Amino acid sequence: MGRRSFFFKDYVAHLLLLVFAFALAGVVFCHQMSSYALHAKQTELRNTVQSLAEQSKLMQGTDSDVIRQIYMLSIARLAKEDELTVLITDADGNIEMGAKPDGTTYTLPGYRISSEVVAEMKRTGSYASVGSIGVLSESSYYTVGTCVTNDSDEPEVMIFVSTQDPTTAGVVRHSTQTLVLILLVTLAIMLVVSFIISQHFTRPLQTIAAAAKEFAGGNFDVRVPEDNRCYEIDELAVSFNNMASDLDQLEELTRGFISNVSHEFKTPMTTIGGFVDGMIDGTIPLDQRDKYLKIIAEETKRLSRMVNRMLDAAKIQSGELILSPAPFDFTEMTAQILLSFEQKIEKKKLDVQCELDERLTVMGDRDHLYRAVYNLTDNAVKFIEEGGTLGLKVHQEGQLCVFSITNTGIGISAEDLPHVFDRFYKTDRSRSMDKTGAGLGLYIVKNIINLHGGEISVRSDGGETEFEFTLPLAPEQNRQNNA
Repeated sequence: MGRRSFFFKDYVAHLLLLVFAFALAGVVFCHQMSSYALHAKQTELRNTVQSLAEQSKLMQGTDSDVIRQIYMLSIARLAKEDELTVLITDADGNIEMGAKPDGTTYTLPGYRISSEVVAEMKRTGSYASVGSIGVLSESSYYTVGTCVTNDSDEPEVMIFVSTQDPTTAGVVRHSTQTLVLILLVTLAIMLVVSFIISQHFTRPLQTIAAAAKEFAGGNFDVRVPEDNRCYEIDELAVSFNNMASDLDQLEELTRGFISNVSHEFKTPMTTIGGFVDGMIDGTIPLDQRDKYLKIIAEETKRLSRMVNRMLDAAKIQSGELILSPAPFDFTEMTAQILLSFEQKIEKKKLDVQCELDERLTVMGDRDHLYRAVYNLTDNAVKFIEEGGTLGLKVHQEGQLCVFSITNTGIGISAEDLPHVFDRFYKTDRSRSMDKTGAGLGLYIVKNIINLHGGEISVRSDGGETEFEFTLPLAPEQNRQNNA
């Protein structure tokens, strides 16, 4: 079976639900009407049969033919007036006399009612049913019976009153027909309303589906309305638009990344290729080869760093970056990194303000944290103007080791500030930090800190920029502090 649309399924579900509800309502209505008609008719027949039973008791103990004749005439008159069938039997169910709805009386020698009816009459003293009692063949008869006892409280006479009651049956039939007509008209109206409602609810989904097709075709500018007056659909629309915006941004960043990486790869490879060709064809003299070999070595290292950062970014994204945590002195490591920048600091005549707490032990991967601190320091030094100020601080706050580095310079714009840690995002500042120009440096730093259970933040205002991150202290450091 082929796939069906959501609109089709929703509409068919509404249709089946309406049909089932109306069918159930019709069945309940017919049952209630029939029960009410039966109860009303049986009450009427009980009153009649009770009256005949009282008259029958008056005849007990008399042999007067006149009284019996009057009793029979009374039964015939009652049968004719109320269109009843009356049967009078002895205690064993043998029919002694009867009266038809036209007022005629008759006797049926040798005929008797069913033994089940007789047994119930003797057990309960009364009888009520819809259907034949053995003599009356129509299944639509309403029948009520009572048992007349003698002075010894033993059954003596059984009286049955029956009627086909066409009036009540007609009322029930007419009411049922009216109900069916009402239900059909209502069902037709509800189907139209349901069609409109289903279209209203599924139209936003169709819009989202059409937008998704355009999106799959590479159109990342498509958006869907977010005000559909339905919470779930609005949430879906918002999520879709957010996804579209993120993928649109990622696509833009990826294009920039490919362009930047291509440029950055091309530059050192062109340099290396040119110098190698110069040495081969003799353009570069032998006495200058060492100088150019050093340049080739530096460019090779630059390519290696670029590739390593791209691999690290890929490992971080896939969750495959493995840490080897061990306790180490974070203060000592920071001091070593600062000393490695001594020549660059002196060359730019920087004013260094350094505050390092003595021996702060953290639990972490020293190599990865070394890279994070080195990159932040390298970034700060590169962006400080000549004669600027570099601030470096490592201190303890509670059970955390806090590292912060500040530098004067052009700073980071308010527009770029929220995105400096995004993958492939580039500003002039992030470009200076990441020589590859691919916008991966701060992304890697942030993930290294987060993988160690720390947090990193950035602030830039008034020409001063500060990066700060926290790391949990090692257990032995906390024990030492508590001691």
